[in-house]
Amino acid sequence: MTIAVGDKLPTATFKEKTADGPVEVTTEQLFKGKRVVLFAVPGAFTPTCSLNHLPGYLENRDAILSRGIDDIAVVAVNDLHVMGAWATSSGGMGKIHFLSDWNAAFTKALGMDVDLSAGTLGIRSKRYSMLVEDGVVKTLNLEESPGQATVSGAAAMLEQL
Repeated sequence: MTIAVGDKLPTATFKEKTADGPVEVTTEQLFKGKRVVLFAVPGAFTPTCSLNHLPGYLENRDAILSRGIDDIAVVAVNDLHVMGAWATSSGGMGKIHFLSDWNAAFTKALGMDVDLSAGTLGIRSKRYSMLVEDGVVKTLNLEESPGQATVSGAAAMLEQL
């Protein structure tokens, strides 16, 4: 079953690499009592994710936060070190959360997992964005194709805020 608007996010623990080292981030810590924009990518460093999806959120970070958003996070089925390297190389370290869903537990609990083994990526996340208020999904934007970042992009999210 896929998560829908009005649903509460499942409980999960992510790994995040910070300037102070690796930390665990729970869904409760990230979402409780906050308005958070969460977007998911099939993989760090992949073309659409690195050239389109992530840059849009980094470029529009201040505009998004100015609309009453407390935090922005990106989640991918990648390990902590890959997500940390992506945060550093993109200039996003400390600006948004780069969450490692290393075992796809969160992604599977949302019903957003996809098998991209044919493209040598294995089990990954579908590309989406959502506005989450106090742990509850308020908007959900799911891409039809993993190679697109239009309905889940920062510009589309800004229009919804």
